[in-house]
Amino acid sequence: MTDLATLEPSALIFPRTELPSVPVRGQRGAYPVHRIFCVGRNYADHAKEMGVEVDREAPFYFTKSPLTLVQTGATVPYPPGTGNYHYEMELVVAIGAPAYQVSVEEAPKAVFGFATGLDMTRRDLQLDARAKQRPWDFGKDFEQSAVIAPITPAAGFSPGEQIIRLTVNGAEKQNARLTDLIWSVPELVSHLSRYYHLAPGDLIYTGTPAGVGPVVAGDVIIGTVEGLAPVELTIGAAA
Repeated sequence: MTDLATLEPSALIFPRTELPSVPVRGQRGAYPVHRIFCVGRNYADHAKEMGVEVDREAPFYFTKSPLTLVQTGATVPYPPGTGNYHYEMELVVAIGAPAYQVSVEEAPKAVFGFATGLDMTRRDLQLDARAKQRPWDFGKDFEQSAVIAPITPAAGFSPGEQIIRLTVNGAEKQNARLTDLIWSVPELVSHLSRYYHLAPGDLIYTGTPAGVGPVVAGDVIIGTVEGLAPVELTIGAAA
């Protein structure tokens, strides 16, 4: 039997997949991505439009593989298996220091920076899974479904009254303020750290405001948060 501990990298039967990284504004180095956590129903009006109640006892999450990450400005094909492909505009938190069972007060010390992002969703598959009380993976965790702009270091941005906004082909679809978040960034970091050893490279997509909707091939999505680099995505034809 082969001892896995003695295998050299050259013994791999196919090349190792490199994890993605994200540019950082004002810095030459990039931020390597380890994990992606996404917060569900973190704006009350979005929960209402999805036909569900807000759970104010605790936030809840789903995950995306880091290999789903796409840089802003990309063109991605309309994904397979869906006829209802949705945008969700989000504030993204980048963790920059270990955080395990930290308090809300300590949580900001673990934040490296912030970015704008899109949680692209196969809505029909998500809703079908929800109705059957199944995991959301088919609806959420698929190729090129996590879009992100360059990260702004925390020293240059603090979430507050900033407007979070999204347009499709120039028409406004989402408009809210970061103060509308049900669970704040420190609360999310603190809560997640009860269950995970958060570490540099972890991203948290903090949830989307009301106004989500479908896009089709040819559509151009632009999302903004005041003070952060905008995120842009073009929808291509199905591959």
